[in-house]
Amino acid sequence: MEYFKVADKNELTKGNKKKVTLGDKEILIINLDDQYYAVDNLCPHMGGSLFEGTIKDGQLVCPRHGSVFDIKTGKVMEAGSILFIKVKVDNLHSYPVKIEGTDLYVGIG
Repeated sequence: MEYFKVADKNELTKGNKKKVTLGDKEILIINLDDQYYAVDNLCPHMGGSLFEGTIKDGQLVCPRHGSVFDIKTGKVMEAGSILFIKVKVDNLHSYPVKIEGTDLYVGIG
């Protein structure tokens, strides 16, 4: 696994997020109560940017159809819907995050 520097932890205060691109992947870095997590930025349902979504109770809500993901694991907590019909949505890929000093690194591979 290779780690890439993606941010300085001072850039991300509690409850905030940052979108980064590593190769062909868009990754969302999230500060949840001073713990840092990384998941795919694009919703697996229709590719909506989760950077535009909201964070609520440790979960990330997709702005397009309301699918809800666990920030820590990327697991789908609730599928969103279109006109009252539940959509099929897969889990987000989560990535390991490590901190060296104030630098945040995300592991890929």
